[in-house]
Amino acid sequence: MTAGQRPRGLLLDAMGTLIGLREPVGLTYARLAGRHGIGVAAEAVERAFRASYRQAPPLAFPDLGGAALERAEVAWWGERISESVVGAGGPPAPEALVQELFAHFADPVRWQVYADVPAQLERWHARGLKLAVVSNFDSRLPGLLEHLGLARWLEVVVVSSVAGAAKPDPAPFRLALAGLGLSPQEAWHVGDSPEDVQGAAAAGLRCLLVRRP
Repeated sequence: MTAGQRPRGLLLDAMGTLIGLREPVGLTYARLAGRHGIGVAAEAVERAFRASYRQAPPLAFPDLGGAALERAEVAWWGERISESVVGAGGPPAPEALVQELFAHFADPVRWQVYADVPAQLERWHARGLKLAVVSNFDSRLPGLLEHLGLARWLEVVVVSSVAGAAKPDPAPFRLALAGLGLSPQEAWHVGDSPEDVQGAAAAGLRCLLVRRP
């Protein structure tokens, strides 16, 4: 693809680019923790969650599938949940709270599609662009995208937990490109984080950043 030539495909980040939560993580964690007799402030939980997420190991599990993969995903999020609650002054999160929160965020009702996204995906699709999602998330994402009405525009969905590598590692991008049958020179990436920029560059892709409020 020469300079100025339009891409044949787009790789898209999910969280913060296509979809977002309807309420802050800290508020959800604190509210559901209260059902388990744990009183913590939502603002403190939010701060602790952001710190835990930044310092966490990649949400990626090479060579796992099925029930083993789901157990690994739940355990990874369980560590984030417990660190968030403890960081806000509470006790370690009980397993029942971890399971409830994991199921909570698997519910499409908890998520919203950004208002500009459906029309933009339709426009790109109508132009013949091949579209894929590359996300540092887990095996809940394909079902969320389906129920939120976005899957019909997507040919490939790559999530880090299944791919066994997370952005900024270039491996998830390469998997998406292979699924679309495109080379790095034939596609761009659209995301909202430094990991998107770094991972796209490592995979040989141009990256366009979305800046949402």
